[in-house]
Amino acid sequence: MPQILEPPCYIMSDAHLGVGSPWDGGEKALREFLRGITDGSLVINGDLFDFWFEWRTVIPRSSFRVLAALADLRERGVPVLWIAGNHDCWGGEMLRSDVGVDYHVGPWEGTLGGWHARVEHGDGLRQTEDRRYRALRAVIRHPTAVRAYRWLPADLATWLATRSSHASRTYSARDGGAGLRAVAEKTLAADPRLELMVLAHSHVATIERMKGGGVYANAGAWISGPKEPGPTFLMVTPEKVSLNAWLTSGHVQRLNALDRVPGTEEPAGGTEELLRGVRGDEAIGR
Repeated sequence: MPQILEPPCYIMSDAHLGVGSPWDGGEKALREFLRGITDGSLVINGDLFDFWFEWRTVIPRSSFRVLAALADLRERGVPVLWIAGNHDCWGGEMLRSDVGVDYHVGPWEGTLGGWHARVEHGDGLRQTEDRRYRALRAVIRHPTAVRAYRWLPADLATWLATRSSHASRTYSARDGGAGLRAVAEKTLAADPRLELMVLAHSHVATIERMKGGGVYANAGAWISGPKEPGPTFLMVTPEKVSLNAWLTSGHVQRLNALDRVPGTEEPAGGTEELLRGVRGDEAIGR
């Protein structure tokens, strides 16, 4: 896929699907969200599933409805960039060939919604706090470990993985997102070409202009907490980046927005239809 993602570019992350029923609010809202996108592009910034692993002939049962929605989105001509997170880092041929997404391990840099941007999930980026995790990550992502895990029966392997990752259902960074904010600030300062740094992982939704004019953005988590109005996502156009909450059936609440050129920020609040493809019930398949 070219390193260009056309506007409007929608960014979501950390849905951790699979820890609840496929009929729960998070997955249903996500499928509605995907059906509403008819142009532009989509970035999944990691941890779409609480556990994802590719065996040669089977896939995790909890994934198929969302994967089908992503395949439909690709058939409509919308590019999808999926950045591997710490829970879905074992993707590969099935996602790229059968679903049709650009599954990418590691940082991505290019033109996103008209901005020169860098996108990373965010796991392992904190220099001190994540030192032990980086060592563990090197082991569990090693090709030998992946081949060995593939020999486990799928039911057993899935049970082991979800049992060890249950904390992600309610996870929020202990530092309130400060560690990743510092990473973004340092990255933007080190490369004046960068206009936008997009991270995830912390589950802390943020858009903030840093010194020098670059913007740090985090979509937060599609798993919405009790204090949040709904799942949160970013929308990037050539003019601005906005943080939004998905309410229902195409209606969203704009929580914050920053202009590309520093200026007056738009007030938060109010609901509107931001997805260009959403035009009443017909557009979301009802």
